[in-house]
Amino acid sequence: MTIVWNISQTNYETANGFITTAHWQANATDGDYSASVYSTCSWQPGTPTIPYDSVTMQEVLDWCWAGGVDKDATEASLLAQIELQKNPVTATGVPWA
Repeated sequence: MTIVWNISQTNYETANGFITTAHWQANATDGDYSASVYSTCSWQPGTPTIPYDSVTMQEVLDWCWAGGVDKDATEASLLAQIELQKNPVTATGVPWA
């Protein structure tokens, strides 16, 4: 299984260039199966202290993980979603069709 983390958008203060919110996704694929999660994380103005023009996506991801996004739990959830796709425990339909 492959898991890719991404920051798709940030919100930042124009006066000082500090990021206050990051919009993140984690996408997992395993052959024909896929799962994803999207959320945001936020910080107080001025923290972290790397300005918008100088920050990398990896640094923002690190801030998210340090700020409460549980990387391991998120990845475990994605794995569980894919396992349910491979081995469903429920189904839909009608018995008379």
